[in-house]
Amino acid sequence: MAKHHKEELEVKQKYTFGTFITQILMTIAAAIVFAPVLIVFNYSFKTKKELYLSNPLSLPKSLYFGNYITAYKKLNLLTTFGNTLLYTAVSVIILALLCGSAAWAIARCKRKIIKFIYVYFLLGILIPYQALFLPIYVIGYKTGLTNTRIGLILMYIATGMSFGVFLMTSFMSTVPVELEEAAMIDGCSIYRTYFSIVMPLLKPAIATLVIMQSFQIWNDFLMANLYLSNKNLKTLTVAMQALFSQQTSDYTTALAAIVISVLPVAILFMSLQKYFVKGMTVGALKG
Repeated sequence: MAKHHKEELEVKQKYTFGTFITQILMTIAAAIVFAPVLIVFNYSFKTKKELYLSNPLSLPKSLYFGNYITAYKKLNLLTTFGNTLLYTAVSVIILALLCGSAAWAIARCKRKIIKFIYVYFLLGILIPYQALFLPIYVIGYKTGLTNTRIGLILMYIATGMSFGVFLMTSFMSTVPVELEEAAMIDGCSIYRTYFSIVMPLLKPAIATLVIMQSFQIWNDFLMANLYLSNKNLKTLTVAMQALFSQQTSDYTTALAAIVISVLPVAILFMSLQKYFVKGMTVGALKG
């Protein structure tokens, strides 16, 4: 009995020591990741003189909000921020609806053609959309979608479908088929079954898709720069390019603009964090 108790104590001590080391490593990793964020936020309140002369981690002598005012004027913030929000919100909402319904059809239908379509979506993940810029632009130009809001939104939807369908299909295996069968026995149509039964159960997967695609679309530069030339249609990231040139660069204004740009996606992540974690873990274990 004493020997068994001693072995349990040794295991507990080893586990405690291992947990302690893990916590130390995670703390160091978190500090390394958080340090650049802190520096950017810190410098956004400094003057240009402090930018070059002060220590990166030193606090500003006073909170200088002039950088944010300059960013508002130079970046035409109301327009560029509104455009970015519009492109992101519309693209993500349509992606969630299309990917969810496509994944439901793929997971429930046993026909070979449906499985082939799923493989076709998976192949899209292997090809980065940056490698398809030429055909994407040619298609957009010939259909009159270049330099239009709807054209950019459609391109974001097209390039995000592959990952969205893969994520949703992996999570769909956790949804019990019996619930759908019971709903149909009760007289629910296929549309009501999906929107009333299936879709609420897909909240973690939808939240994961919304967060990941929102990050990508909100911070996208290449696609928006390729498709849009009208300054009234430009996004925040494209407008920030104007702050950097070969002759001069307005770093303090750019850092203030970065802070403004990060806030919406940070709020979105914190709002959907619990669903995001569940969506990633359940989809990985069951998919």
